[in-house]
Amino acid sequence: MSDDRWVPPTVLLAVDLVILTLRQSGLEVLLVERGIEPYRGALALPGGFLNHTDEDLLAAAHRELSEEAGLDAGQLHLEQLGVYGTPGRDPRGRVVSVAYLAIAPRLPEPVAGTDASDACWTPTDRALSADVRLAFDHRRIIADGVERARTKLEHSALATAFCGPTFTISELQEVYEAVWGVRLDPRNFYRKVQSVNGFIVPAGPTRKTDTGRPARLFRPGPRTALHPPMTRPTGATDKETAEA
Repeated sequence: MSDDRWVPPTVLLAVDLVILTLRQSGLEVLLVERGIEPYRGALALPGGFLNHTDEDLLAAAHRELSEEAGLDAGQLHLEQLGVYGTPGRDPRGRVVSVAYLAIAPRLPEPVAGTDASDACWTPTDRALSADVRLAFDHRRIIADGVERARTKLEHSALATAFCGPTFTISELQEVYEAVWGVRLDPRNFYRKVQSVNGFIVPAGPTRKTDTGRPARLFRPGPRTALHPPMTRPTGATDKETAEA
């Protein structure tokens, strides 16, 4: 029997944040320009290592939201997205990252955090393209975050997290179109939304639209799971297909 004692490997633990919002009717993700090595000058997701061994993962995510993005976790939707620990993903050593998905309506211009030289909102389709230099495996994490949002829009009330306290049906439709990357028929969308009891509920007075016509206001209802689901059109990029 060997007398060699097992030595646990040194593993660093970090949190990364996929922060999504709608801006100019498009889905955008918050990226920071790294001010330190590795990948200095490249864009990356906000995030960082745990402060100490006793820091809880969720507490670390809340701290990074505040430090890196100036956001209050209590004012947005936050959920754990996944764990990323492929060997070699970080040149500094064995680093395992716990990623969180954060969603809030029309967030303000960002302010760069402590180890970032700049911060910016970037359309998700651009962030996922080869045109943008991203650090680490953050393109994969962004792709997973976007797909999580797309899937949850079908089966949950997540779409309302992209809206303000009150919103119109048109504004809710704008969320689905931006996240799914499709155009939807307004009448068909209205019918589907109203068929899910408790998804949204009336919120009192009307609001004037860009055309000057009043539109009814709604707020999130008590239902969190959608039955029937808001099925995503498969491969739809035009109005006729989305209506099917």
